[in-house]
Amino acid sequence: VQLQASGGGLVQAGGSLRLSCAASGRTSSRYNMGWFRQAPAKEREFVAVINWSGGSISYGDSVKGRFTISRDNAKNTVYLQMNSLKPEDTAVYYCAASQNGLYSVYAEHYAYWGQGTQVTVSS
Repeated sequence: VQLQASGGGLVQAGGSLRLSCAASGRTSSRYNMGWFRQAPAKEREFVAVINWSGGSISYGDSVKGRFTISRDNAKNTVYLQMNSLKPEDTAVYYCAASQNGLYSVYAEHYAYWGQGTQVTVSS
């Protein structure tokens, strides 16, 4: 599975961005998909996960109520709508596809990763 993340940019605090992750490859629509982020000098942090059908969704505590993950399997694309952005949301955001059907908040359970897209929130 190949993943291509896009949609990052510079936004003021309180603003919104929508990230996209286009997947290609064998049966990409059957993977559970996650978003993670990594800020400078910090460990990679779980943001959100959605199962292959879209019926199960989980969020990291720091983004609950502000971010929404969704997917369009017909387009092989996963989205992350980010609202009410804060300076502490500044990071490189990565999309990932899990292996062996795992629905997980742990980065080590994801076998395939996109290249990352930078999100910068100014105060």
